[in-house]
Amino acid sequence: MRKAIDGSELVYDIRHINKHLPGTTQSEKLIRKEGAAHVFNDKKTLEYVEKTIFEEGKYIGNVRGAERYGYQFKEPIGYRIDTNGNRIPLHYGEMKVSAGKYHIIPRTRPSK
Repeated sequence: MRKAIDGSELVYDIRHINKHLPGTTQSEKLIRKEGAAHVFNDKKTLEYVEKTIFEEGKYIGNVRGAERYGYQFKEPIGYRIDTNGNRIPLHYGEMKVSAGKYHIIPRTRPSK
């Protein structure tokens, strides 16, 4: 269990981990269903992004019913991969918090 930036207790919502890791059944399904997926370089990168957001993340606001925190990285933390295998580097990490649970997402920019 981790503490949110505001001090509340949070639990990682593990249902979302494999959607954001390359080569998993869940990320491949997302690519087929939605045409693309945002994935981290690997699990170690996901853990690094999580730690950085908890330590240095900025509050974005409440977007689509969830509190959001983010951090802009200098180096790519992942990529957007589409059905053709095209990859776009991602430099923004975001934490989505809802109902005491959170998960980490690689993105191109903060949610709006």
